[in-house]
Parts: sequence; C-alpha cells; structure tokens
Amino acid sequence: MEELVQMKCVACRRDAPTVTTEEILEFQPQVPQWEITEKDGIKRLERAYKFKDFSQALSFTNKVGELAEAEDHHPALLTEWGGVTVEWWTHKIKGLHRNDFIMAAKTDQLYEAFE
Repeated sequence: MEELVQMKCVACRRDAPTVTTEEILEFQPQVPQWEITEKDGIKRLERAYKFKDFSQALSFTNKVGELAEAEDHHPALLTEWGGVTVEWWTHKIKGLHRNDFIMAAKTDQLYEAFE
C-alpha cells in the first residue's frame, strides 16, 4: 500500500462512505499516535502535539493551516502555550474518510520538522 503521506486528498461528496473497520486497521498503523475519538456522534482523529513555547505552537498551527488550504481539507485546531491539538474528520460525511488519515500522516510529517 502507498504510504499515506504520499497520497493526495480527493474531493468528497456527501454520499461518500466513511472508512470501514478494515480500512481503519490498514491506516491506523501509519498514524499510531492519533486517537479515534467521538464528539457529537462523529468519529474524529485527534492528536495533541507538544512545543517548547507559544511561538513554536503558533508556527506549527500556521503550517497545518497552509497544508489544509493546499489539500482543501480543514481540521479543528486548538493552539495553546506549549501545545496544539489537531482534529481531522470529514464534515460532509460526518465521520472519518481516507482523507483524514492522509492529513494526519502529513501533519505528523510537519511536526517532525519542529522536533
């Protein structure tokens, strides 16, 4: 299977299916630090990243924003002193799509540049 970081997000329609259990088992090992959470009945991928200060956290947030714009897929971002929490899910289908795993992997790749 092609690595998630090498994939591109695809346009998602409202009738697109959410990922299957088998797909989760295939994609999850590539983003092992991401948790599948549920808020308001919607499954999401969530990860908290740590930074040495607010400036570094804000810089990372901006990089994630640039990535989101480039891929036309947008997360929820919480930026705090020393940390950024990122949540990916597909709003149109109210759940997880392959795009969310792709973006989680790409977000991890961005984080590696900050370590």
